[in-house]
Amino acid sequence: MNNWIMTAATCLPIALCTPAMASDAVTLSSPDSRNTVTVTLDAQGRPTYSVTRDGKPILAPSPIGLRLDSGLVGIGMAITGEERATADSRYPLVAGKAAEARDHYNALTLHLAETTGAKRRMDLVLRAYDDGVAFRTVLPVQDATAAALVRGEETEFRFPKAFKCWGFNVGRFDSAHEGEYDPVDTTKIRPHNLFDLPFLCETGAAAFALTEADLLDFSGMYLTARADAGLGLRAKLSPVLDDKRVAVRTHVGAPIVTPWRVVMLADRAGTLNESTLVTNLAAPSRVADTSWIRPGKSTWDWWNGPTVAAVERPGSNTATARAFIDLAAANGLEYATIDEGWYAGAGGGGLVRPGADVTRPGKEFDLEQVVAYAREKGVRLWLWVNWQALDAQMEEALALYSRLGIAGIKVDFMDRDDQGIVNWYAKLLDAAARHKLMVNLHGAYVPRGLNRTYPNFITQEGVLGAEYNKWTYRITAGHNVMLAYTRNLLGPMDYTPGGFRNVSPADFQIRNELPFVQTTRAHGLALYVVYESPLAEVSDSPDTYAANGQGLDFIREVPTRWDETRFLAGEVGEYIAIARRKGERWYVGVLNGDAAHKVTLPLAQLGGTHYRARIWADGAKPDAVAFSERQVGGSLTLQLPATGGATLTLDPAPAKR
Repeated sequence: MNNWIMTAATCLPIALCTPAMASDAVTLSSPDSRNTVTVTLDAQGRPTYSVTRDGKPILAPSPIGLRLDSGLVGIGMAITGEERATADSRYPLVAGKAAEARDHYNALTLHLAETTGAKRRMDLVLRAYDDGVAFRTVLPVQDATAAALVRGEETEFRFPKAFKCWGFNVGRFDSAHEGEYDPVDTTKIRPHNLFDLPFLCETGAAAFALTEADLLDFSGMYLTARADAGLGLRAKLSPVLDDKRVAVRTHVGAPIVTPWRVVMLADRAGTLNESTLVTNLAAPSRVADTSWIRPGKSTWDWWNGPTVAAVERPGSNTATARAFIDLAAANGLEYATIDEGWYAGAGGGGLVRPGADVTRPGKEFDLEQVVAYAREKGVRLWLWVNWQALDAQMEEALALYSRLGIAGIKVDFMDRDDQGIVNWYAKLLDAAARHKLMVNLHGAYVPRGLNRTYPNFITQEGVLGAEYNKWTYRITAGHNVMLAYTRNLLGPMDYTPGGFRNVSPADFQIRNELPFVQTTRAHGLALYVVYESPLAEVSDSPDTYAANGQGLDFIREVPTRWDETRFLAGEVGEYIAIARRKGERWYVGVLNGDAAHKVTLPLAQLGGTHYRARIWADGAKPDAVAFSERQVGGSLTLQLPATGGATLTLDPAPAKR
């Protein structure tokens, strides 16, 4: 799977490479020639880049710079050399939207240096892919930047005109990254705005999303207003905890390397769901043996209350855990997730109580008995832990969990993306891999491709998900559709679907136990296909599924790792149809928003002419499913009510005679 080809043309000696003047332009195009990034030096000697697709402007000339404690690097510069290369390789995606990804790009490294003063050197590393472009800034090891402090970044994403855009204005650095992606008037972005990633736009001829990748030993990037108040955005880095003037503390003897600044590109916004650009740009896997990493579905004891009629006092206790293990076993689910409350001193949300011990069960929870019971039922466990409590006992706790046969850990409440917590992610994931434990991070920043570097990192939160049904009205059908066009582009998200108490928005009520869901059952089933998550929660109570289990048959069979992903149809914020293949079978999920739509699915795009289809569509009531089977051809039209949806399985079939 690692067959690759790379060719390079190099211009290294400064004496042979004439420094570029302000009028010179250096271009790099994608293998299909549709995407082009152009680098120039402006009149102040600032490197600027611009991006086009099919010759039409996506980003206007935008400056690139890194602000250190010694001043801005990225002004008064000359180009001293360049290197070009082409690469084409494939790598496995252990758990994701495809079985493998193709990493095919053209690359350009520009060497620059200041013409006066300290003559600091800076490299711009650029890649052009068929599904986007990316660049990063590298300050080579040099005396002038040794042990520098990175104050911020002066990199911008300038728009040539006002585009139709959507973003999540999180507004703060200390955040669980849970919010709505709303329409953004790009003429009114202000310096106090702080947009999370990705930032999605449609140009009229194409769609693009701004994000970053390969975030390691650096701080997370946000987007805010340009310093000159012009159209577009500027990078803003999360500060370290103890000094808001510092974003990154660098290391003596090591280069300063930013993450990749990424512009995902496609003809239509929905097609960005097919892209593996974020993982392509991430560091290769640091886990040699991945055979033990097994995606699957899990029951969950927290979202629904927990409420179990057969348990006298449901809660964080042995009897409740056994009930959810029974639910998993009865439905062929691989896992049961035991949430907050099982260990001594647990509780308090994001706080760590004195005496908390993640290696010692609480008085009402017999961990070894629960593990043995799960093993007897053919189910493995995931355990929730607070990140600070785990950090205090990491090696001891992970060794214990591994010895007991725990499958994975759900780690919560980091709520930051500064350099310190970014490095803690790597520390945890490395330790978990050594102990053969999978990881689900909650209270987490959105993905940057780290699931390639650590394939045991199979899913994460960083999403306004179904838990908010317990205390808000915010989880609407329209919100779910928007997530498919935004947060879902970046990587796995533990939205925690499976709520089966479906009601109309007019009948929705906030309740902590046995919460309602204000979308139809068919909409909820489609989440398992449309959203990427190699660990898929089945979040409701055993009692709810027993009372009305329509659609549970689809959840039992839907895969959690895929061979291929295709966008079929949709409009941003209105509806979306995503197809994912496992073997010869296609699974199609259709999410509708807050208004009714008639949707035609172009099934011919999946490569076949006739399929045997099984369809789970909206029934007469929100919690009803209309199931049907029939043969379909090159297209299929669905009438979707507001808040509705559909799921399909498609198996190749011979044409009717």
